[in-house]
Amino acid sequence: MPTFALASVVTPPFCPRANPHQSTMAEFSISWADRFGLTTKPHTALRLRRANAAELAARAAPDADPPGAQLLSDLITWLFALDDVCDEDGLGADPCRVSPVISPLMQVLDRYGAPAGPTAGGATPLAAALADLCRRIRRSGQPGVLLRFAASLHHYLFALLWEASNRQQGRVPAVAEYIQMRRHTGAVLPSFALTDLAENGLPHSRHRVDSKLAELNTVAADLVCWCNDLFSYAKEHGQDPHNLATVIAHETGRDPAAALLDAAERFNDGLAQFLRLQADVLTDAPPAVVRLVATRRHWVRATYDWSVNSSRYQ
Repeated sequence: MPTFALASVVTPPFCPRANPHQSTMAEFSISWADRFGLTTKPHTALRLRRANAAELAARAAPDADPPGAQLLSDLITWLFALDDVCDEDGLGADPCRVSPVISPLMQVLDRYGAPAGPTAGGATPLAAALADLCRRIRRSGQPGVLLRFAASLHHYLFALLWEASNRQQGRVPAVAEYIQMRRHTGAVLPSFALTDLAENGLPHSRHRVDSKLAELNTVAADLVCWCNDLFSYAKEHGQDPHNLATVIAHETGRDPAAALLDAAERFNDGLAQFLRLQADVLTDAPPAVVRLVATRRHWVRATYDWSVNSSRYQ
């Protein structure tokens, strides 16, 4: 990312913290990925280790107990593995190649962590690993989280097909369309679900559908995704249309430098909006809502801090 654009991004004004179990989480997640066959090739193992999913999880869930933090770390590891298959290995440029990868994953999600039959959940390494995640969520005794996780991950998988179709057709989406779909392609919502589980940010559904809390959740998801786009732009420019700066440049006709600055300003405006919403939501809020809002702060700051030195953007 060019220095001038990075300098324009406001550092999220939230205290950076990390879970004390981060090193243990990192080793377990890599062993977990090995066990399910996600790292059968040396370069895939190296990519996953360098991506350091555990650091992102530890920053996003600093107060979680080891099982909850580990579950989040393993999910992010799984997401990185699938992302690498789609983006780095070229699968994501052809919806006909992505579809057979997605189908067994949908089969796993449709079982909601129930014991698998002879073939369900074990047809591919990615499916087997996802089945393990779902079983662990099921054992938490929080069916609402399992439903949220499965629904939001379904959306993520469909969004991968949307991306693949765009790449195949050489299509750059409109800015508004991209912003809507980016919340799903970034897999932020299933990650939020497991962070809420880990950090006990599980308010009643009547609070979750409150318009201001729902808006805060959406803004937090946007901030996580836009931060990712800003830091990954240098790597993705000219190779992938799915970046906030790229779609701004295409729609407005601005040069890349101006589009990057526009994307940075959108991030800054979103951060200001988050702070305003947070003040409203926390007024007389019950403890579970307070914890949920805290997880969204952690995620925004975690993404920024993790992205600064992430090898995935080099």
